[in-house]
Amino acid sequence: MRILRFLLQKEFKQIFRNKSLLPMIFIMPLIQLIVMPLSADYEIKNINIAIVDHDHSTISQKIANKITSSGYFKLVDSPQTYEQAYSKIESGEADIILEMPQNFEKNLYRESQARLNISLNAINGTKANVGGVYLSRIITEFNQELQAELVQNNRHKQVPTIVITNTNKFNSYLNYKLFMVPGILVVLVTMVGSYMCSMNIVKEKEIGTIEQINVSPIKKYQFILGKLIPFWVIGVFIFSIGLFLIGRLLYGIVPQGSLFLLYGFLSIYLIALLGFGLLISTYSETQQQAMSLSFFFMMIFILMSGLFTFIDSMPEWAKVIAYCNPVTYFIEVIRMIVLKGSGLKDIAHHIIVISSFAAGLNTWAILNYKKKS
Repeated sequence: MRILRFLLQKEFKQIFRNKSLLPMIFIMPLIQLIVMPLSADYEIKNINIAIVDHDHSTISQKIANKITSSGYFKLVDSPQTYEQAYSKIESGEADIILEMPQNFEKNLYRESQARLNISLNAINGTKANVGGVYLSRIITEFNQELQAELVQNNRHKQVPTIVITNTNKFNSYLNYKLFMVPGILVVLVTMVGSYMCSMNIVKEKEIGTIEQINVSPIKKYQFILGKLIPFWVIGVFIFSIGLFLIGRLLYGIVPQGSLFLLYGFLSIYLIALLGFGLLISTYSETQQQAMSLSFFFMMIFILMSGLFTFIDSMPEWAKVIAYCNPVTYFIEVIRMIVLKGSGLKDIAHHIIVISSFAAGLNTWAILNYKKKS
């Protein structure tokens, strides 16, 4: 313990003396946590729409006004022909065309049915799909309002209707920040841990101090623990600042589950992650090599973690990669505990998997570290 204490003192002094490292550890993650959730938005707004109204009736004008006042659509043009509107899609000025044919209102009243034509620019499939859903929902709501008005004005006997009541569990207001911020916090802790820790041993190699350690009576596991513990403490600190300072004060996120359980999982996760960073450093001879390897794996970790894309929508081979990714499990756990209030029983499988990662990666790092120049 005496040897380990001296190693920890050395590491903390080395970290806090590095003026370029401190902003990367403490300031950059906080700025990213503030900025990234504002840009990583699943909600699509300002969808450019061109409305071709061949009917010029009261109903068609009401539909157009309802669409443009919804806040999701921006009217870029009201051309006279479909061909003119199509040219807007070809030039990229419009995302959607809504065409209302002649006699639209007449057919709606006489035949109780009328058709609308919606054309989507599907180059951006996500935007086209979401825009089409928004537009269809607005038109459906208008149709229901019109039916209710006709029944009331004509005093017709009200037809039986099915009333659907939706209840949004765990995120009542469908606030995407509640979903994204915990996941982004995990990624930032992962980036700090993997980058900083992977370059730590390599820096010792480059400046030559590793040789002094190699000829000392320090054992390999003591050396690894001396490198791991400081960044473990820093990882917990950054996570706490992100969760309580940024998450709660800026985004209003209040964890629903046990903080003790969340920090327990965080502790195991950081051990696994830092073991991975140390393993990279044992295979690298320069900081450039360590950064390149870390960047390669971090891109895979982020893209295959379920942060931006749903794992259930991935092909089977991609699911295998996703579930070999430690970041996947922590993102799932933090969302379960913070948003749903899940307990130990719900995340027991995740704890077992991350513990296996921690044991395997750190054992590999200790065995791979060679005390020779």
